[in-house]
Amino acid sequence: MSVMAVWLALASALPATSAVLEVPHSEYRARREALAKALPVGVTILFGRAETDNDDLRSGFYQESNFAYLSGWLEPGAVLLIEPRENAPSREIIFLPQRDATKERWTGHKTAPDDANARELTGFDTVMPMEKLEAEVKSSLDRLRIVYTVGDPSMASLKVLAPLRPVENAAPAIARLRMHKSTREIEMLQHSADATIAAHRAAWRRATPGMFEYQVAALMTQVYFDQGCQRSAYAPIVGSGPNATILHYSRNARRIDRGELLLMDVAAECAGYAADVTRTVPVGAPFDKRQREIYDIVLGAQNAVIAAVKPGALIGKNSPGSLYRIAFDYINTHGQDLHGEPLGKYFIHGVSHHVGLDVHDAWDPETPLEEGMVITVEPGIYIPEENLGVRIEDMVLVTKDGARVMTSALPREPGDIEKAIGR
Repeated sequence: MSVMAVWLALASALPATSAVLEVPHSEYRARREALAKALPVGVTILFGRAETDNDDLRSGFYQESNFAYLSGWLEPGAVLLIEPRENAPSREIIFLPQRDATKERWTGHKTAPDDANARELTGFDTVMPMEKLEAEVKSSLDRLRIVYTVGDPSMASLKVLAPLRPVENAAPAIARLRMHKSTREIEMLQHSADATIAAHRAAWRRATPGMFEYQVAALMTQVYFDQGCQRSAYAPIVGSGPNATILHYSRNARRIDRGELLLMDVAAECAGYAADVTRTVPVGAPFDKRQREIYDIVLGAQNAVIAAVKPGALIGKNSPGSLYRIAFDYINTHGQDLHGEPLGKYFIHGVSHHVGLDVHDAWDPETPLEEGMVITVEPGIYIPEENLGVRIEDMVLVTKDGARVMTSALPREPGDIEKAIGR
């Protein structure tokens, strides 16, 4: 059966696309107020991406994630000002560029600052043209002594605009806010996770010896696009045999052979929120003895880490008693390589990261886990000498007393995987 035929067959079997989830304007306002309280002595100026800031021809325009988190505004070229005020709501302005009729012929209609519905669309009470930015920044600095922003280009621009004021990094304060997911954000992350699970199950049914890795990737992306997701959360990683030992392999060009392991680190981004899921499955046959041994070790490490996820836990590699240390110690005390040495040296990456608007979401390494955070748990063993790589990755929500695996509907037990392959 051709890949196109597979797509059509799968599309007919998929559930209707879920209603689009979105964050309400009130939640964005609450985020801006929280940032104003966190940075009470300075004005925060954030620059949204311009249409030339990323590879639009390849990936299309997408908004800078800190700007999106605080504004929800996804059109290019905007600027956000947040000025804290004592015992009063913060002063908040979104600056929009004037309409460019020639550019709109190429990239479509944009909202202009003087449009009658600009306030309704942006969710800001104050919408101004970009030409007023300099005056408003100077007005804020009559009352405040610091300018906060994110990114070296923005810092350089603001040092020109306010040469006598310190320009400091707002990213850590924003990261501490982004680490805590709201109820709506958790719903959106779960939607992305569910669409991703459907994509993995589809790949398990259809991946066969002789297919190319890119065909598996194409099949998976089509499934979550059909479920209402707009983008891949990252370049799909589909590595068979020796390619499974390459952590961020994305060429996806090899033909898959019978009896190999196929590592699929592929996930959806739906309404701006990313998933991150990896499974490693056998192709055309059950796990062989050595594959099963390594797989069971990785699964054991993952189970040990998930059991330890709770408020107060740390995920950094250098933190004593961290989730990473739990995974490393498990792997290093179970099994050996072909030379009789421990396997810890083949676990070469961290075990967890936060997930949200970015697949590797903003985080503060010094902040322990708290209720409402969403992280991955992703131990792996990669042995190039054996052409053998195994990674198992799930999304985990930190709860009041422990954790909930958001991707638990996708089997991890090797026997369950073997039963699902080809069905």
